[in-house]
Amino acid sequence: MTLVHRVLDLSKLAQIRKGLCALAVMTKAPRAGKVKTRLTPPLTPEEAAALNICFLRDTTAAIAGAVNDERARGIAVYAPVGAEEEYEGLLPDEFILLPQRGDAFGERLICATEDLLSVGFESVCLIDSDSPTVPQRAFSEAAKILSEKEDAVVLGPSDDGGYYLIGLKKLHRSLFQDIDWSTERVLEQTIARAKEIALDVHLLPVWYDVDDRATLRRLCREFFADNGSASGGYAAPVTREYLSKLLKREGRDRIWPNE
Repeated sequence: MTLVHRVLDLSKLAQIRKGLCALAVMTKAPRAGKVKTRLTPPLTPEEAAALNICFLRDTTAAIAGAVNDERARGIAVYAPVGAEEEYEGLLPDEFILLPQRGDAFGERLICATEDLLSVGFESVCLIDSDSPTVPQRAFSEAAKILSEKEDAVVLGPSDDGGYYLIGLKKLHRSLFQDIDWSTERVLEQTIARAKEIALDVHLLPVWYDVDDRATLRRLCREFFADNGSASGGYAAPVTREYLSKLLKREGRDRIWPNE
């Protein structure tokens, strides 16, 4: 089978046109029971996997809309190796695939940054797939900042103390080492590491991840109770449509009980 999405070959250098920023989504193949497990319950494993697909479609669509100035390119950094066909129809056609390497989370971020720089990208933004309403302007701004700086780190803070985006022009391993991942200290520790190596820090708008029951309720509230998406965020139409149909089919009590 011929894949729609090109897979980067790490044995070849200079595969990418000069001057581009990689806007790279970190993603796992959307398999029931393997993704969005903190959303089960209230969702079933199958519903959580379907919602993961919606998040990925909306995030990559937002990225695709942000790169129309030819400054950046959309990438999906995926796991596991061998899951390439599972991304058919989930990503914009112009997206490129890159397999994840490494075991621990910090190691995977290091490897993704290293690999994307090695194939010719001038800068790299690693983006989570848990924040479907991050505005397009955040991605554009990150690429713009990195195009103008000799060396810097761009961070998109999440209001739980982590970040939804980290952007770099050079691989600074210390930004990913000895970090208390999945805690409220991630952003603070990353900024501290940057200061230790005298690296300029640029902050994007604060946003939020959807990774548990409380943040799923928040997403539903902003879609269906606040008459719009998250405070000027991306409309996330695929996610919104899926949740609308799910609420209609299942009723509100299980998914989004009255608060």
